[in-house]
Amino acid sequence: MVLAGAGIALMALSACGGGKGTPHLMNLRSGTDGPDEFSILPPKALEIPPDLTALPEPTPGGENLTDPHPMDDAVVALGGKPRAAGGVPVADSGLVAYAGRNGGSAGIRASLAADDLAFRKKHPGKLLERAFGLTTYFNVYKAQWLDEYAELAKWRAAGARTPSAPPKAGK
Repeated sequence: MVLAGAGIALMALSACGGGKGTPHLMNLRSGTDGPDEFSILPPKALEIPPDLTALPEPTPGGENLTDPHPMDDAVVALGGKPRAAGGVPVADSGLVAYAGRNGGSAGIRASLAADDLAFRKKHPGKLLERAFGLTTYFNVYKAQWLDEYAELAKWRAAGARTPSAPPKAGK
């Protein structure tokens, strides 16, 4: 009986911690000072250009042709043109203007964090999840996830040009 009481007291105390009054968005980055395996970008493959005189002059500490440029690669994958020497390429300026047509909010991160906290307080998780401090973040938002393959099928059926996509896992 004493052991059961001690177990209940331990669970009650473990549910008290956590600082839930301050809104924080879910951070998927490493919170340690050690290496973060997701921040390491492999270099691009080496290639021999058709004309060796077209190679740029080497600059110590400068960029290399094999250096990764993930933002530019993402723009290309989405059908845009990577930015040249800062700024937005002329071909993409209409897209940028349209995306920002309604303006932006300077405090959007704080607003989203507060909304997220309120939403998660309404959906706190099960008793043992709360007792052991397990994250319910992904379960709470599962109803709002986008099924990328259903969206891809919908847009293809509508006749829209879509990029290729890897096959669905398990198929």
